Amino acid sequence: MSTASANSHNGTPPGALSIDEAAERVGVAVTTLRRWARDGLLPRYDGSWSPAVISHARIVARLRDRGHSLRDIRQASDEGRLAYGYVEELFDTGQDAYTLAQAARETGLEPALITRIVGALGTPAQTDRISEDDLRLLRYVAAVLEAGLPLVALLQLVRVYGQAMARVADAEVRLFHMHVHEPLMRSGATGLETADEMLELTRRLLPLSSPVMDQLHQRYLRHFVEQDVVGHMESDLDGDTVDLGRMRVAIAFADLTGYTRLTEEAGELEAVDAVEQFVEAVKVTLPDDARVIKTIGDEVMIVGSDPAALTEWAVSFQRLQGGRTLPRIAVHYGNALYRDGDYYGRDVNIASRVGARAAAAEVLVTRPVVEHARGDLEFERIAHVRLKGFNDSTEIFIARETDER
Repeated sequence: MSTASANSHNGTPPGALSIDEAAERVGVAVTTLRRWARDGLLPRYDGSWSPAVISHARIVARLRDRGHSLRDIRQASDEGRLAYGYVEELFDTGQDAYTLAQAARETGLEPALITRIVGALGTPAQTDRISEDDLRLLRYVAAVLEAGLPLVALLQLVRVYGQAMARVADAEVRLFHMHVHEPLMRSGATGLETADEMLELTRRLLPLSSPVMDQLHQRYLRHFVEQDVVGHMESDLDGDTVDLGRMRVAIAFADLTGYTRLTEEAGELEAVDAVEQFVEAVKVTLPDDARVIKTIGDEVMIVGSDPAALTEWAVSFQRLQGGRTLPRIAVHYGNALYRDGDYYGRDVNIASRVGARAAAAEVLVTRPVVEHARGDLEFERIAHVRLKGFNDSTEIFIARETDER
């Protein structure tokens, strides 16, 4: 008989566990759990070990492990600072567990491969206890492999999913904390009132996240399928032959000059606002075939399939800029190694090094970009230099509109 069934017969609320099960779930001794309940560290405790009480107890256990006193934990709980702990009850952590060997038998995947998949997701590799949800995910993975996707591609895709969803979840938690949790605490609400409000809001919002992300995924997938078809056709017409695992791409790096000085003079908030406006301006003006791959501080890395279109964008983007911090942009065209949603290799490094040589409001490009140029741009050769870390010299040009002079 399951715990839930047994509880329904002995008067314990459905979903509640025995104290022994609760202590095992929290990772502390039964006597410790009893003492926390007696000392008021678990405000929702009413004689039964419900998911809400257990999730809060787990937060208390983590804080104790980090050296916080019981007094400080009780005060934080009374002030509502631990209200997020109750939200954990929305996630079913009490599912039946499978061993690695059992999961391998259920899915047909080798135990070593299951370990690699769990590791690729970026979550703690707890392959000693695999939940029903984990097992369902592994069945999906097995079906994808059975359908013919190569293992090397699958592992990269899993890593990309893990990295992307980690960023989404991190943003959700931090924004919820800043715009919901903090205002609730400052409103004068008690700890339990704060917890109830957050739990109810989270319960309403959580089911909406998956449909939104699914729709966005479909929209972006359709867009990038179209771009990939066009890019492959144009690459074939150019006669480009690229090794498997590499892609022929236009690479741009753009950053803000004077960002450090702005931070010192105007403060971090204004500097961060300037970066956010800059990154947003880049994203909304890029040509259809290009996208922002990543941002590093005030620097943006962009990849596209058309070097001419990316260069035309860079020149027109610079023409629209003004203010205290002006961008500098470099564009290069070459082969890049594609791994886990990012681009690596010699040509990426060349683009980055050329960007470091640009001045405010300049667009610097290399010889391969000039050779693929079209439209109303002109290129002035300004250097033939050996970039740091390279043996061969690189030709560098300033890109301008023909009527700029």
